[in-house]
Amino acid sequence: MTFRVTARHPALILDDVRGAQKMLSGVSRVTALEGSRHLTELVGAPVHLKCENLQRTGSFKLRGAYVRISGLTPVERAAGVVAASAGNHAQGVALASSLLGVRSTVFMPVGAPLPKVAATQEYGAEVRLHGQVVDETLAAAQRYAEETGAVFIHPFDHPDIIAGQGTVGLEILEQCPEVRTIVVGLGGGGLAAGIAVAVKALRPDIRIVGVQAEGAAAYPPSLAAGHPVSLDDPVTMADGIKVGRPGDVPFVVIEELVDEVRTVTENELSSALLLCLERAKLVVEPAGASPVAALLSDPEAFRGPVVAVLSGGNVDPLLMQRVLRHGMSAAGRYLSLRLRLTDRPGALATLLAALTVADANVLDIGHVRTDPRLGLTEVEVDLHLETKGPRHCEEVAAALRAEGYRVIG
Repeated sequence: MTFRVTARHPALILDDVRGAQKMLSGVSRVTALEGSRHLTELVGAPVHLKCENLQRTGSFKLRGAYVRISGLTPVERAAGVVAASAGNHAQGVALASSLLGVRSTVFMPVGAPLPKVAATQEYGAEVRLHGQVVDETLAAAQRYAEETGAVFIHPFDHPDIIAGQGTVGLEILEQCPEVRTIVVGLGGGGLAAGIAVAVKALRPDIRIVGVQAEGAAAYPPSLAAGHPVSLDDPVTMADGIKVGRPGDVPFVVIEELVDEVRTVTENELSSALLLCLERAKLVVEPAGASPVAALLSDPEAFRGPVVAVLSGGNVDPLLMQRVLRHGMSAAGRYLSLRLRLTDRPGALATLLAALTVADANVLDIGHVRTDPRLGLTEVEVDLHLETKGPRHCEEVAAALRAEGYRVIG
């Protein structure tokens, strides 16, 4: 099966993906396909998680990077390679280069998570920090390639990259032959395009859904315009899909073969990450959790069995902490209250005892006596509580009011 491409780019076919699969034998892992009981109940049909977060380097990116670098001539290999990435492609290129004995230089945004920077260096690459977003970093890497002769390894805009990523699709068909919908995160488009090439050639009936972060969704306007359109300022916590412009090569594939592109909010991303951690016991970065976010936001829209591709698990621990807190808040697991008490000995201890009875966990407490809004005998208490969910939040507030406490916020 081939499909229409621009004059500048060769057609991708199923044989390209199968060739990539042979090339990757013994290099990349055949990652697990795990069932999700919670998502299955929500969707009303079997839901499986394709765990590319457990791939070597922590994401699918090794697949495409290894295939691309393997295809270089001896002269090109001698010149070395250069790449640009927020982290996952960086690690994929670094490891692939090391395995193939090729020197690598990787440009990363200034704000790239430190664990991703450290991992890229440990895999053998020289790391240079440049730019605030991936598009600026890409430009710097391309200039370096022109100046030094190093071969630029694009994170998504090359047929070899797409063929390598397409091996994920072949594995899904082998592991779940009955699959009817595949949901995959969408940044530049390499992974979604590769999966589409492989899957649609063998099973054109399978529906493929791409998912973008709402604040970095370049594909909807691009598909509407019929060509890649750039976003001025993409904003999302999901750095793995924070791409301001679709790649030319994957855009052509996605326009023709991907059935739908959906967007998800930051709240939905953080809730999905929390669900992966709590219910599936899987550490997933926000970009990797985007397919789960789409399932959570509109579960009835997906025909099962469904496979959601968890594309990566490389997440900064500090970001994980913030995202989990945000996810718990979005799920109604936090309750913030402001109370006014009579300022007398033991009043705070009595309040804490009431919270214990209500089974609420105190995360933080503020005790203010000097605010001019307070009466002479009043004290204000700010409470931040962990609860069991929205209903429990209502129960805790009602229990405090029943004890005579004045809840003012």
